Amino acid sequence: MPGRRCGGKRRLLAAACLGAALLFLCAGPRALRWALADSALGFSWQQAGKSPRELLYDLDQAPRSALAEVHRQRRDLLRQACRRHSRPQRLLRPEDLRHVLVDDAHGLLYCYVPKVACTNWKRVLLALRARARGGPGGDPRAIPAREAHAPGRLPSLADFGPAEINRRLRDYLAFLFVREPFERLASAYRNKFARPYSEAFQRRYGSRIVRRLRPRALPDARARGHDVRFAEFLAYLLDPRTRRDEPFNEHWERAHALCHPCRLRYDVVGKFETLAEDADFLLGLLGAPGLRFPAAPRARAASAREQAARLFRDISPFYQQRLFDLYKMDFVLFNYSAPAYLRLR
Repeated sequence: MPGRRCGGKRRLLAAACLGAALLFLCAGPRALRWALADSALGFSWQQAGKSPRELLYDLDQAPRSALAEVHRQRRDLLRQACRRHSRPQRLLRPEDLRHVLVDDAHGLLYCYVPKVACTNWKRVLLALRARARGGPGGDPRAIPAREAHAPGRLPSLADFGPAEINRRLRDYLAFLFVREPFERLASAYRNKFARPYSEAFQRRYGSRIVRRLRPRALPDARARGHDVRFAEFLAYLLDPRTRRDEPFNEHWERAHALCHPCRLRYDVVGKFETLAEDADFLLGLLGAPGLRFPAAPRARAASAREQAARLFRDISPFYQQRLFDLYKMDFVLFNYSAPAYLRLR
């Protein structure tokens, strides 16, 4: 079909462009370490037959389940939104791929977005890798969060050379999980600024926010940054100096800026709002019997929405609009409507 051929050409062109962007790189020691790990794992999905990506697209040729149809529609909506709204951009650099994690044993690429169940997805990837190496794998929930986030525990696409990057982009199933942008932002604020265990984070970012935006702050607040108000946090995000000084922290960076969904092909777009169903769908493609995703109860997700609504209701319509404009591409690309509690112009 013409649409399929055209889509294939676009994917090949995207891979070729990415390869051109990375041709100046050499595979360093880190890339060599992961290449040796690949050899040890033996690419089990290739030995077993069809890859998860092939199994996913086989579903398009057969009568689809309701969930498979949902994921096909999400892929199509993302591609359509990219065609309508994306602008000419620079070529991707290696650091742009840092958030794309690699599971060679199962042919997976996962772009993690903080505050969208990424700790649990990293736990699942570690459990899958343990199984591929002959271990029991075990319950992902038994893996400490600190271990899941430890640098170097999971390889990133940026760790490989150009040819290996392009091979994985061509052959592997790529997925990401997204969340309603303002709910994710509220979750980042609560987790990093409203809870006492984020002391180091508060000293780094909270003290900066207080010094910049609270003229008569007490010395303790200036030094510790432990009492940042939600309005101050949002004003910091909207301040042009913030992104001029350094990139946004990953916890509030836009999902499209972390994962580049108009530059890289994503086969599955999971959503926090349907986390359990989407996770089961993905794990079914992997053929991982007995492995369950440690999804949060739906009641907790509903509570998160209510907390976001309470926080944003105290923000003026002017700042709500400016913030919506800042995160607009995440709303558009991932098919989210503006929350009903906003008072947008």
